Amino acid sequence: METAFQIANLLVFPQWMLMIFAPQWKGTQWLVKSYLVPVLLACMYAYYIFSGAPLDFQDFSSFSGIKNLFAKGGDTALLAGWIHYLAFDLVAGSAVLQDAQQKNIPHRWIVLPLFFCFMLGPVGFLMYWLVRLFKTKRMGGEN
Repeated sequence: METAFQIANLLVFPQWMLMIFAPQWKGTQWLVKSYLVPVLLACMYAYYIFSGAPLDFQDFSSFSGIKNLFAKGGDTALLAGWIHYLAFDLVAGSAVLQDAQQKNIPHRWIVLPLFFCFMLGPVGFLMYWLVRLFKTKRMGGEN
């Protein structure tokens, strides 16, 4: 489990650094547009989510069900959950970068939202939404 955890973390880190420090580089652009890293994480996720305790999809319908899902699944479910976070935070960060570039929002305005997408996904996405709202209004509306 520890090795898979380390591999998942190592998969996302370079792309995050490239999105923050080299957003215009064509390698960064290719990674962001191809979704290669989230796809690799999705493969890992599928393996771990389906190799643990059998899924009861009704567990997804309540908070106690979610607790039960993690309790039954143990470390395997926890690892799958972590990979899920890594994948979707990276998708959110990729969307932020692409949208900001499309709307000509200066990169310096999205560095902090990208960092927060990396560390606290939805908080970074919210920060970007606020930046986008502010910057597109100041630039004369939506592009």
